[in-house]
Amino acid sequence: MTARLTNKVSIVTGAAQGIGLATALKFAQEGATVIVCDLKQAGVDEAVAQCRALGATAEGFVMDVTQRTMVDTVVAQVKEKFGRIDVLVNNAGITQDARLQKMTIEQFDKVIDVNLRGVFHCTQAVVDGMVAQGSGVILCASSVVGLYGNFGQTNYAATKFGVIGFTKTWSRELGPKGVRVNAVAPGFISTPMVAAMPEKVLQDLAGKVHLRRVGQPVEIANVYAFLASDEASYINGEVIEVSGGISL
Repeated sequence: MTARLTNKVSIVTGAAQGIGLATALKFAQEGATVIVCDLKQAGVDEAVAQCRALGATAEGFVMDVTQRTMVDTVVAQVKEKFGRIDVLVNNAGITQDARLQKMTIEQFDKVIDVNLRGVFHCTQAVVDGMVAQGSGVILCASSVVGLYGNFGQTNYAATKFGVIGFTKTWSRELGPKGVRVNAVAPGFISTPMVAAMPEKVLQDLAGKVHLRRVGQPVEIANVYAFLASDEASYINGEVIEVSGGISL
């Protein structure tokens, strides 16, 4: 079977661990040229090495999505080397949880900066090139929290609702130009972010999922790979929940 993403130049943010790493590796398996972006050089290097071990062309960049100059520089370097960008996966994200009455302005601002402003920066940096070539796919990480809210996550929920707003708006603006925009809303996935939760909380979460388990990063990566591929050529402006049915 032909690899679904053969030669598609794909940028994945937050690609050194968790869902981002799983996505980079899945894209590598599907034949993509993988551009790994994350905050720390060691993590970037390790992810690139794993992608190359799968036979993929891969490059890595230390990039902070909140720093527009850095984002623009990375995008320019990718375009100079590979000539195009076909897929952007806006995966980078953080949490700084607290109840509304306890949340600090710093906690609020930091999450907004990474999870919302960062998605804006990265997408705006790549979109002119996609429009010029008449094709491209932009994929955004929302969350079930962005669909239903969650206790103690005022800032995180706001960003994940916001990403849905981006997705709906950009799909209208860019669809006529050949660029598809979709979002994925994961449930509770076994990532370092979730692993930091107390064991009792994790057990309670698994009990609420009709599949009776938390998800694995590759189960989100599989959906990103499908949406990035030509198999999803008529899917635009959608938010796909991948949560084991937790919202049912």
